[in-house]
Amino acid sequence: MMKRKTSQFLIPVEKKEQIDSSYSIYPSFSIESGAINEGYTTLAMELAKSDTLVLDGYVGVDWNEVITSLNAAFQKMGLSTSIQNIDGFLKSEGELKSMVDPFLGGDDPIFGFRTNLELSDYFDKTRMSNVLDDKVDIKIVYGTGASEMDLDGKLVYFDLPKNELQYRMRANAITNLGFGSPKDHKQMYKHFYFVDWPILNKEKKKLLPNISIIVDQQRPGHPVWMSGKKLRDGLKRMSQSHFRVRPWFEPGVWGGQWMKDRFKELNPDVPNYAWSFEMIVPENGLLFESDGALLEVSFDMLMFQESENVLGKAAHRFGDEFPIRFDFLDTFQGGNLSVQCHPKPEYIKKEFGENFTQDETYYILDAGEDAEVYLGFQEGIDPNGFKRALEHSYTSKEELDVEKYVQKLPAHKHDLFLIPHGTIHCSGINNMVLEISATPYIFTFKMYDWQRMDLEGNPRPMNIDKAFENLNFDRQGPKVSDTLVAKPKTEVSGDDWEKIHLPTHKDHFYDIYRYEFDSKVAIGTNGQCHVLMLVEGESIELEVEGCEAQTFHFAETFAVPASAENYSLVNKGKTKAKVIVSFVKDEAC
Repeated sequence: MMKRKTSQFLIPVEKKEQIDSSYSIYPSFSIESGAINEGYTTLAMELAKSDTLVLDGYVGVDWNEVITSLNAAFQKMGLSTSIQNIDGFLKSEGELKSMVDPFLGGDDPIFGFRTNLELSDYFDKTRMSNVLDDKVDIKIVYGTGASEMDLDGKLVYFDLPKNELQYRMRANAITNLGFGSPKDHKQMYKHFYFVDWPILNKEKKKLLPNISIIVDQQRPGHPVWMSGKKLRDGLKRMSQSHFRVRPWFEPGVWGGQWMKDRFKELNPDVPNYAWSFEMIVPENGLLFESDGALLEVSFDMLMFQESENVLGKAAHRFGDEFPIRFDFLDTFQGGNLSVQCHPKPEYIKKEFGENFTQDETYYILDAGEDAEVYLGFQEGIDPNGFKRALEHSYTSKEELDVEKYVQKLPAHKHDLFLIPHGTIHCSGINNMVLEISATPYIFTFKMYDWQRMDLEGNPRPMNIDKAFENLNFDRQGPKVSDTLVAKPKTEVSGDDWEKIHLPTHKDHFYDIYRYEFDSKVAIGTNGQCHVLMLVEGESIELEVEGCEAQTFHFAETFAVPASAENYSLVNKGKTKAKVIVSFVKDEAC
């Protein structure tokens, strides 16, 4: 059976040396030599030192592979085992369906409501009992939720990156937690996002301090693992120096060729790349590297353990939710995005259970000569007439004259367009957009999509009614270019550097600056986590006191935690370096 369905390469066990100094799709954080181990045989040898094992982990883990491989290794060592699958104590699918359905939004293909269920709700505790045989060498309880057995044993946690979870989902190789068969993929992802992930993230946070061994299970038949102590020590060091998450990439109906042409480690045999998830807490992972070996854990583990070190002042408001998102939207030789808007703060809280809304900006990393952005309404817009036109276009499949209703502004390299909630917008073709945003990322209300089908040939869902509950029709006419296009201003400068403010909208809780320098610039975090990207130049070196200097290349996203306090950026290229820095506004904490 095919275990993953994707055009993206499976991450190698050993990190290959980069031939040229360019964007890396496998960024890693170095830890001590010998920390990362490979294979089920070495894992079994370590686990054999204990007589009781609790093998827990995330949804999507291949538990059949895990227990079959480990048990075979134990038998080869001459060790007897008694094994209990925690799934045997799950409530019936009928009970689970009744429990989770209120959070799944019915037939809506995208939206549900973030659950308040606990993992313990999934199990029938009246049936749960320890039936393991005490007369064997090793007793094992395994499966997602194995810790619910409350067995006193070595805790081994099997993690799975969200991109690989979704590739397994698309291959119908996994199911939602507690369910025996896969759903339609859109419904399954919605179930993951609103139910499985919140429940299991809460459980992962609870288990993290007690994990004895962490296992990265994404490579079929070939796990990598290290001690829980080394994991926690690595996260601590990361929270005081820097981190760059592992980006991942997706094609789309409007996708372009910019990333495909420039990011050399990507699979070139793909029609396009529409997105890169550069830094999105719910989706990305963090790579640790030891002697070239790579082990990935979810980004949120860093936040669960080190939110105060990472976020500083902003931890009071955001807790362990990382507030700022960086991602790429590539329309070079591609198509327009859908015409869309995002929900008001009170709407996203009431309807979906999110704590803050999807306020965005478009930073233009690169642009063709004809590049444009759709933003705001034409002067004198008639909301009712616009809605009737959208509904007619949707039912009749006739194309809509979008520019009759929506303004189109020219886009140039280094422009910043402001897209607070309720603003109608989309990128036009031949833009390479760095989307700097609040972290929520699926709450896009599409109104018009140029009569396109999705990559499977199905109509893309529209959300016209939801959009009209959130659209701000005051953003029209000259007010759009006056208030929704940032006006850069140099705040301070030196002999060969400038600090330029790109003011965001009052509704944005984050701010954006650009540093331009020939040699070196020193920056203070002022108690905030800084998210950065080199948006012009070849490479820069990050210097944080007490840490080894790190090199970052053009278009790579990285972060400096609040606890670092001060850092310097050194231009390693031959031309002026330009670096974007975003952080939470003090007044928004």
